Amino acid sequence: MKKLIRYILLFPLSMCYGAIVSFRNLLYDFGLLAIHEKKVALLSVGNLTVGGTGKTPHVEFLLEILQNNLRLAVLSRGYKRKSKGFVMITTGSKVEVAGDEPLQIARKFPHIPVAVCEKRSRGVDLILEQHPDTDLIILDDAFQHRSIKTGFQLLLTDYNRLHTRDYLLPGGNLREPVSGSKRASHIMVTKCPPDLSPIDQRIIELELKPKPYQEILFSRFRYEPLKPLFPDESPENVAPTSLKEYSIVLATGIVTPQLILHELQDKCKQLIAVNFPDHHSFTLQNLTFLERKLEKIENPNKIMVVTDKDAVRLINNSFLPDSLKKHIFVIPVKVELLNDQTEVFIKKIIDYVRENKRNS
Repeated sequence: MKKLIRYILLFPLSMCYGAIVSFRNLLYDFGLLAIHEKKVALLSVGNLTVGGTGKTPHVEFLLEILQNNLRLAVLSRGYKRKSKGFVMITTGSKVEVAGDEPLQIARKFPHIPVAVCEKRSRGVDLILEQHPDTDLIILDDAFQHRSIKTGFQLLLTDYNRLHTRDYLLPGGNLREPVSGSKRASHIMVTKCPPDLSPIDQRIIELELKPKPYQEILFSRFRYEPLKPLFPDESPENVAPTSLKEYSIVLATGIVTPQLILHELQDKCKQLIAVNFPDHHSFTLQNLTFLERKLEKIENPNKIMVVTDKDAVRLINNSFLPDSLKKHIFVIPVKVELLNDQTEVFIKKIIDYVRENKRNS
């Protein structure tokens, strides 16, 4: 109800915003704005909504399943970074330079080039200058970047908040009208229940109304065992194998922490959730607050749990007290495709890359 009231109140602004975005798309559709082709296969991972669909875990999923078959690179805008222009990211890069999500990817896949650049077209060119043998560049959060031709468009939509049920900004969370989904070659319904039935999948497909050339895929999050953020901080800093006797302070700076809450709440003795805004930079006040939350817990078995994205913002945070480090654990997340579609999906991407090479 609150969502509907917000939309009604902001309806005039949403209509103005939608008209501007639609006009821009028409300029690209009719060739009045240039779309540049590149001499490399490009795969875009994006969405129609503002955050929360799981783009970074899905980029990592693509890297995981393709790294043994293709020479890969990743290009991101580097949201909320303080640097400008093109920057190659390494495991030692600072989060202020890289942005949290590109740094997260670079730390997990140090052998794969990861770069940030506001201008995607220039970013692709500079990656190819430094890595001319690249087979495929994955463009993170680039569905609305139409100035560059992308042959494989993966559009993500959250199972719990499909884009068909949302409204345009600022009344809702849509970056562009739902009709923009027709540009996607594949639509991935993310964060699905692992036991999503074929009937329920079919109902979602009917709601999304895919075009004949589009394929609908379904994915889920699988949370892995906790791991210490600072493994060398103390010898006893080992992740617990069972959380039944543990009290947990869950500190997140993501759009939708509900899945993690659901994952942990039935597995631990006590769960205290503290959610910050997406891409939040933890301040001294924030960390002092979290430390006091942990101190007030009487249970001697107590830890603080953070996401992968929050971890890269904490690991070199100068405000983080040493006394808190040994208590912090990361909950890694993996993406899995439903319906045993992984091998088929890999083949389609490899076939696309090969076809791109033949035509280039």
